[in-house]
Amino acid sequence: MSVIDPILADVQKPTAQARGLPNAHYTDPAVFAEERDALFGVGWAGLAVASDVPEIGDAVPITFLDIPLLLIRGRDGVVRVFQNICRHRGMILVEEPRKIEGAIRCPYHSWCYSTKGELVATPHVGGPGFNAHKDIDRATLGLIEVRSHIWRDVVWINLSGTAPDFEDAMADVIARWAEFDQPQFHGGADSRFTLTVNGNWKLAIENYCESYHLPWVHPGLNSYSRLEDHYNIEHEDLASGQGTLVYRQLKDDSGQSFADFANLTPQWDAGAEYLSVYPNVMLGVHRDHSFAIILHPDGPGRTNEQVHLYYATADSDDNLRLKNAEQWKVVFEEDIFVVEGMQRGRRAPGFDGGRFSPAMDGPTHCFHRWAANRIATQRAAG
Repeated sequence: MSVIDPILADVQKPTAQARGLPNAHYTDPAVFAEERDALFGVGWAGLAVASDVPEIGDAVPITFLDIPLLLIRGRDGVVRVFQNICRHRGMILVEEPRKIEGAIRCPYHSWCYSTKGELVATPHVGGPGFNAHKDIDRATLGLIEVRSHIWRDVVWINLSGTAPDFEDAMADVIARWAEFDQPQFHGGADSRFTLTVNGNWKLAIENYCESYHLPWVHPGLNSYSRLEDHYNIEHEDLASGQGTLVYRQLKDDSGQSFADFANLTPQWDAGAEYLSVYPNVMLGVHRDHSFAIILHPDGPGRTNEQVHLYYATADSDDNLRLKNAEQWKVVFEEDIFVVEGMQRGRRAPGFDGGRFSPAMDGPTHCFHRWAANRIATQRAAG
């Protein structure tokens, strides 16, 4: 692939010679809009978790990259994603999370849709008292569905509708964590929280990719899972991150810990892995719990991080679960100041994107290469 932009060409060089994405990719609204299509629209991005709609009829409106979407669990139990607009005049259908007891009714002219997105009622569309018209074909006017797939409870969406099947696109990561392809249970209200960060979403991904910062940013974590206990993970054009050879299970006062996931190989006895799956999902797996963090960009300089914790059984101990959530919240909050500090640093006109440590920053550079490739491909296509 030829890259016209010499700056993007520098990003794509080997790690020892490369520089990072330039400032505009963190601060410029026009570049943010370009990245919406290049980095989020073409492939699979994380939207929410299926546990957000646990029961039939549950519906949650989500504005994602300024696009109004609706996450809903249909009467058939299937979780779907639709554009949250009526096909009549584009009115927003659902304003707040709620349970759909009957149909999804547009508050403007009362057009109604089933939880599978079918248009089922068009009152007075043919004039007063006439609820049908020969030129209004209900079969072609259902809600616009957004292609979606659920993996590790994350609801992944493909906005363009043109990406390879999820199982093909994510094959390497799915295979890497095949042992964890088993039931996991969301910890409930005390196992979800949202962090708001005044920084570009890419900086959160970049920081999560590497363990280089542990001794200085996470001294508590580094006291037992040291920098030298970590290794880099790179899946080109897909995901990158880190693993640790030392994972310490959380225990309560009586020495009890969470139940383990079933039939794991010995590598997970004291190991754990953390992956940034491009563009916006950060995942972690351990022998006894896992987590998913979904990033929702709010313009170029603000990001909402939605954190969800999962366990191997549905009856995990309440107090231990709360302690685990508090522990992870401390770790994730420790990262906020560096993400926000790097964001402020992107206002320095002389900064050229920075350099990468050839030994420590391979996973972060892997993410930059992916982003540069996607952006260059879109620009080449015109």
